[in-house]
Amino acid sequence: MKQLQDLLNLPGKAAIVTGGAKGIGYGIAYRLAEAGAQVLLADTDIVAAEASAQTLVAKGWTAEALEVDVSSEDNIQAMIQACQDKFGSVDILVNNAGIYPPASVAEMTAAQFERVIAVNLQSVFLSTKYAADVMKPQGGGKIINITSIDALHPSMVGLAHYDASKHGVWGFTKNTALELAQHKIWVNAVAPGGIATPGVAAMSHEASEAFKAKIPMHRMGEPDEIGMVTLFLASDMASYITGSQIIVDGGVLLT
Repeated sequence: MKQLQDLLNLPGKAAIVTGGAKGIGYGIAYRLAEAGAQVLLADTDIVAAEASAQTLVAKGWTAEALEVDVSSEDNIQAMIQACQDKFGSVDILVNNAGIYPPASVAEMTAAQFERVIAVNLQSVFLSTKYAADVMKPQGGGKIINITSIDALHPSMVGLAHYDASKHGVWGFTKNTALELAQHKIWVNAVAPGGIATPGVAAMSHEASEAFKAKIPMHRMGEPDEIGMVTLFLASDMASYITGSQIIVDGGVLLT
C-alpha cells in the first residue's frame, strides 16, 4: 500500500493542459506541476501561456508553453507530438479549453454554433484520439475532461450551443471510458460551476451577482478548487475511477 504523499505525487509524468494559460487551466497546470508532473500549457494566447509557464518554472517545477488552436486537427497532432518530444511521453491529458460566447438561438448563426462545437467538443474527441494512440503502448494514462454544470442543467439563457457541447463532452467521456479501460486509460470529467476566472469577470455585474445568489456556499469557486479535483483524478488516489464526473459547484445544482 502506497503512502499518502506518494499517491498524489506525479514525478516523471507528462501532462497536457489545453487552455492552460489562465483561469481554470492555469489552476490545473499549477497543481499538476506542483505534484511533480512535466506540464505543457497549450493555449491560443502564447504570451499568457509563456508567462504562466515561467511562473511555474520559477518555483522549481517543469512547464513549457505551446501555441495551440484546439479547433485544428493539425494543431492537436502537433501538440501531442510536442509533449512526446519535450517530455518523452503523454501520461495525462486535461481537455480544458472552451469558449462560451452568449447568443440566443434566434440570433445564433450556424457558424457560431459550429465554432463552439469545434472548440469545446470536437477538440476533446481529437485530443483524446491522438493522446490515446500514445498512451496505449505506454500501458495507460489519465484523460480528464473539463465539462460544466451545464452538462447537466442549463445555467442561463443564451448558452444553447455551449450546453450542447458540454452535454456532448459528458457523453463522450463515458463512452471513451468504456472503450479505453482495457488499455488502462481512465477517462473522467470535472464539472465546474461558477468559478472566478477572467471570462466570468467579463460578465456584467448584475449577471454575476444573480448567479452567485443561487450558490448555497454564497461565493464563486476559485480555479485552484478545480485544480485540486483534477489532481485527484490524475493521481493514484483515483485508481479505481473511470467514466465518472465530479461536480464542483458550491452546491448550485441543489437549488
